[in-house]
Amino acid sequence: MIETSQTANLPTKHGNFKVKAYKDGCQEHLAIMSLDFFELEAPLFRIHSECLTGDALGSLKCDCNNQLHQALEIIAKEGGLVVYHRQEGRNIGLLNKINAYNLQDEGLNTIEANLKLGFKEDERNYEAVLFILKDLGVKKVKMITNNPNKIDFLEGSGIEIVERIPAITPTNSHNEHYLKTKKECMGHYLL
Repeated sequence: MIETSQTANLPTKHGNFKVKAYKDGCQEHLAIMSLDFFELEAPLFRIHSECLTGDALGSLKCDCNNQLHQALEIIAKEGGLVVYHRQEGRNIGLLNKINAYNLQDEGLNTIEANLKLGFKEDERNYEAVLFILKDLGVKKVKMITNNPNKIDFLEGSGIEIVERIPAITPTNSHNEHYLKTKKECMGHYLL
């Protein structure tokens, strides 16, 4: 049973939003909505998977921080929703994510590191995201993503994706290998 909070205002450096929290067992997810969200037939939409090292600390090893802030800026201007999906490190948790970083420092890519730790390449489950979309009455979206698995999940769940908007952000010398792995091994759209 997923618990929900009331909706509250959240002014940010990107603009003003409404937020609503969802508790699913030990994980708490957040819906971040533009003020006009409920007026939109097909809102812009991003599932942003939690990345403490990127989102809070500004890690250059990934593109998470840039993608989150890019989505918030677009949604503040054009209207929509970001679901902050609390499944750290593709749902292996922070401790194992740091262990995976260690293996990456030794030369493994992100997928090889997860597999060596005994996980699948991606352990995420999007059922809470579907619950949030249904709770908010979303039936159609313009999805901001590079991840084909997220597209497949939504389409398989009856949410219509009327447009896919790439989440392309600048690369750096620390995340080039990570992004190459996402494109070549996970099928991410990076163009």
